[in-house]
Amino acid sequence: MNVNIAPSWKHHLEQEFQQPYFQQLAQFIKAAYRQGPVYPPAKAIFRAFDLCSFEDTKVVILGQDPYHGPGQAHGLCFSVNEGVPMPPSLVNIFQEVHSDVGVPMPQHGSLEHWAQQGVLLLNATLTVQARKPGSHQKKGWETFTDAVIQAVAQEKEHVVFILWGAYAQKKADLVDATRHLILKSPHPSPYSADRGFFGNKHFSQTNQYLIQHGRKEIAW
Repeated sequence: MNVNIAPSWKHHLEQEFQQPYFQQLAQFIKAAYRQGPVYPPAKAIFRAFDLCSFEDTKVVILGQDPYHGPGQAHGLCFSVNEGVPMPPSLVNIFQEVHSDVGVPMPQHGSLEHWAQQGVLLLNATLTVQARKPGSHQKKGWETFTDAVIQAVAQEKEHVVFILWGAYAQKKADLVDATRHLILKSPHPSPYSADRGFFGNKHFSQTNQYLIQHGRKEIAW
């Protein structure tokens, strides 16, 4: 598997690529793509890292799995390419952005402009078999993405970690809350958004924290 990510990430994660678990993961992923279909496209597996370098990372939003429908996943959690209908969770995210900071509902569902401003849009599992959510869980991806979270948490200061839903919130144990801001709420899924995702004001809280620590706010 071609680990095509920003050089800064390669520097911080080089040890992971050499670990036996990652070699086994690579073999599993190669076989999965041969059998296909698997999402996102192979060239987009590490797109979140390509668009947001280690140096630029100031916010981490954690998802669980890529979208498992055709044409949806493109390597950024919750995001879809322009021209692809917005999934319900993403619609709810944009509704909260609008309510919180006044940004109008966009015409497309791509979050690349967030990534380019320093938002790492990280799924805990970076690939999935078509129409089978969770199919690539517990194959090694979680070990790798935990290492990503730990690298950011241990080697950077004043990063905002946004954790939506019970699964993401478990990752708070990897982050020192005295050095970073951890924001938690229910998941934006239609099944849980009304239980506290709406009104969480995570987007304004993130910007307030970044400004307090001398960093540029995110244009959500």
